[in-house]
Amino acid sequence: MIPGVIARRYATALLEIGSETQQLDALVDELQRAAQAYDLSADLRSALADPLVSVQAKHEIVKEVATRLALGQVTKNALALLVDRRRIKALPAIAQRLREMADDKRGVLRAEILTAMPLPEEYFTQLQQQLERVTGRRIALDRKLDPSLICGVVARVGDTVYDGSLIARLRKMKETMLPN
Repeated sequence: MIPGVIARRYATALLEIGSETQQLDALVDELQRAAQAYDLSADLRSALADPLVSVQAKHEIVKEVATRLALGQVTKNALALLVDRRRIKALPAIAQRLREMADDKRGVLRAEILTAMPLPEEYFTQLQQQLERVTGRRIALDRKLDPSLICGVVARVGDTVYDGSLIARLRKMKETMLPN
């Protein structure tokens, strides 16, 4: 089955469960943390993908990860189901899709904000307000550091990119000064 279809199916089921139990935000957060742990640990990925490791051993591994991450029962059950059905590789895609679906349900649009260095909280509050005015929707900011920007901010909202970085301005100056 195609990974996108798998992610959508599982995310849809988890969205319904989270909505019914009034724990959607917690479920989204827990699944994101589990997916991040899966992405960051090559040992975890290889142990869960290894056909020589028994399903019971994989369940114990997942149980240990869930305990360390303080995951709720719904998330633990979802991870166990993914192990049983040999779909654990889809965990990051499922977590991402669930987050997108939960945001849509709440009417929230995600904006990826890249900064060269950490900025004060007030700056992000003002940036969020400006993006909400421009888009006409509620905005949630995903902050990331990117030292290659040198200075400034890049905001990516959907398919639109607002590039206020120094590196972009230098590129533009170079293009105007050195025409092809």
